[in-house]
Amino acid sequence: MAIVNEGNLGIEPKVLTEIYRQMSRIRAVDKAVQAGLSAGKFMFSYWPMTGQEAIPATIAQLTSSRDYMITTYRGIHDQVAKGVGLDGLFAEMLGREDGINKGKGGSPHISDPSSGSMLTTAIVGAGAPIANGLAYAAKSRGEDRVTIVNFGDGATSIGAIHEAMNLAGVWKLPVIFLCQNNQIGEYTAIPDYTASKDFASRAAGYGFKGVKIDATDVAGFYREMKAVIEEVRAGNGPIFVEASTFRLGPHAGVGDNKNVAADVLAAAKEAWALQRTRTLLAEAGVCTAAELDAMDSAAQAEVDAALAMASASRVTPATETLIDVYADVDTVPRRGHYPMRADEIVPVGEPRQMMMFEAVAEAQDIAFARDEGVFLLGEDVGEPHGGVFGTNRGLQTKYGDRVRPTPIAETAIIGAGIGAALVGMKPIAEIMFVDFAGVCLDQIANHAAKQRYMSGAQTHVPLTIRMMIGGGMGGFGAQHSQSLEAWLTHVPGLKVAIPSNPYDAKGLLLSCIFDPDPCIHLETLMGLRGTKGDVPAGDYRIPLGVAKVRREGTDISLISYGWQVQQCLNAADELAKEGISAEVIDLRTLVPLDYHRVLRSVKKTRRALVVHAAVEFCGFGAELASTINEELFSTLKGPAIRLGAEYAPIAYARDIEMNQVPNAGSIAARVRAAMQQYK
Repeated sequence: MAIVNEGNLGIEPKVLTEIYRQMSRIRAVDKAVQAGLSAGKFMFSYWPMTGQEAIPATIAQLTSSRDYMITTYRGIHDQVAKGVGLDGLFAEMLGREDGINKGKGGSPHISDPSSGSMLTTAIVGAGAPIANGLAYAAKSRGEDRVTIVNFGDGATSIGAIHEAMNLAGVWKLPVIFLCQNNQIGEYTAIPDYTASKDFASRAAGYGFKGVKIDATDVAGFYREMKAVIEEVRAGNGPIFVEASTFRLGPHAGVGDNKNVAADVLAAAKEAWALQRTRTLLAEAGVCTAAELDAMDSAAQAEVDAALAMASASRVTPATETLIDVYADVDTVPRRGHYPMRADEIVPVGEPRQMMMFEAVAEAQDIAFARDEGVFLLGEDVGEPHGGVFGTNRGLQTKYGDRVRPTPIAETAIIGAGIGAALVGMKPIAEIMFVDFAGVCLDQIANHAAKQRYMSGAQTHVPLTIRMMIGGGMGGFGAQHSQSLEAWLTHVPGLKVAIPSNPYDAKGLLLSCIFDPDPCIHLETLMGLRGTKGDVPAGDYRIPLGVAKVRREGTDISLISYGWQVQQCLNAADELAKEGISAEVIDLRTLVPLDYHRVLRSVKKTRRALVVHAAVEFCGFGAELASTINEELFSTLKGPAIRLGAEYAPIAYARDIEMNQVPNAGSIAARVRAAMQQYK
């Protein structure tokens, strides 16, 4: 018998054997899931990867658990090859408490840091920006880890991929954009959704290499992927890989791909890497038929044992509902649960007068000095301006590359922050105006906010997002003046702080930066350069979820946040001249919300008005007023009421905006009317 070696096989025989072994395991998992679904034993969503097994099976021979991976809802094959345990994987798919993520994520949201499987997204293309953050963390720490982000050909049409590729090229990140091109995006064939001849050539437009590799030829795929991984690991920047394969199954469910002609499907099955590799091993004399059968039997036995264990696991109980939304379950707002949180410790540092923008810069300076994992990223955050609003002035000069100016690409900014936070860094991502949250809301609401919960606390995202609220000034118009905090408070998993003065801006921002959960720190343009106050030196923290009485009163509680607090204080001064004593409560944070101090105030005054710059209809005031009315119905002299902006976009014309948004005069008028109506 001829000696079989790498020279005549194109790959080391033992490596080819291990690739087949891994493909056999993947195939056994795929068959077991499809059989269970067909028989009605299981009931969950499944997106088969039949035909794509060779891609992760090959990559597994070239990477280790130290290397990071992100994949998609169709990524069960990626999870198996990466080393996610089958017991936990099946239990997760079945929604059991022994699942790798406690049954809270399911197959579309697997996270297993021990194997390097960091995040799985069910949003097409959304993993690419997050992969950049993982790659940045590795690069900034001097590690030789490679990050591989998997996505299908359909994802190449979505903006997140392009934003991520552009940022990766600019920052020369050690990331591989791995497009598993299975020839069909959901139900639409490639020629019907793009005029591009291929996807790999797009990388040139972002300044790095793109390669197209036939993933049905395992030996060739191994050789070319080895060169790609070595180049990226050496620090030569990103590479885009278009791995050509074929999806033999449907978009979702079980059976064959019904969206292609029968002859096309038959040809794809002939080219299926699983069968080709088995034939090659046998014909080359590397493995006997019995040895190949033994590998298949071992894979089947492993799957059967894992399924039995998963099936015996208890269904994740309803008592887990609120666990893992935040690090502390007391953060979760719920009816009748109003924890009393301790006040902040009074700072001892020598105070000095400063504007809010200076307080924000000082908080970041302290955070940078305390923890090397803190870094800042966003548009124009570096010198000479220190950000559009000057809130970062001097930081790049002092901390160098830890201040990372980015392209104008909000999705890329937040995604990179999420990825870096997943592996223990403490990013501060600056989004210029809160209006632009709509551009990157997927990353904020579907990824940063949900990752702790979906992963069953395997991972979490200690990310701080700073955004500006531009209203109240006039002249910024409808797309730079909105108060959109209600969007953010409606997303479980996010914390939202909004300071009204420089002292709070520093203390709240420091608390956000060192909080284990994703925090939104909303700064107001009215407050940034319009308020000045004493700010103690040094590091001090204002606990999230602790409101503050800004003015004592007996007749009505005015409850507000951000720049509207000052309007309430001005209204209280005006009302005092008329003999009306208004207490002013500054919420400071909206999630967690200090119901305890709010209710305590309203019990005393027996009247309440919630004031905010956001539109009144469906605004945050509705939540607070409703809770006050439910809890204190028998105590109140009249119902808790609201005052917000009129239901229209914010006008560019100053007179219209000043009329739309509450001010001291309109607040006082609302109080007078309430006092008259509810004596």
